[in-house]
Amino acid sequence: MRLKFNFICIVTAIVFISGCSNSTPFDNSSADWAYNFVVWDGYIYQLTDEYVESVAEEIGEVTKYSDMEGTYSGNFSNEYEKGTKYYAIQGISTD
Repeated sequence: MRLKFNFICIVTAIVFISGCSNSTPFDNSSADWAYNFVVWDGYIYQLTDEYVESVAEEIGEVTKYSDMEGTYSGNFSNEYEKGTKYYAIQGISTD
């Protein structure tokens, strides 16, 4: 009876300790963003798969990229690498 009790205590302790661990073999340091986006001129724009026929002039570029959640500023993107160009879409105001 005492052996069974010790066994249960040990198994419970192992389960408890392993369940409280922050590291896993599949620990991924990147964020789980709700959506991909770019920041331009202080506004956040969600990326879509909508295609356009033509674009107007270049209006900026990604200056900061990160796949880590946190604060972001400038022309930031969680999808496109630094240097990716932003273009205005003909017929749609950038305001």
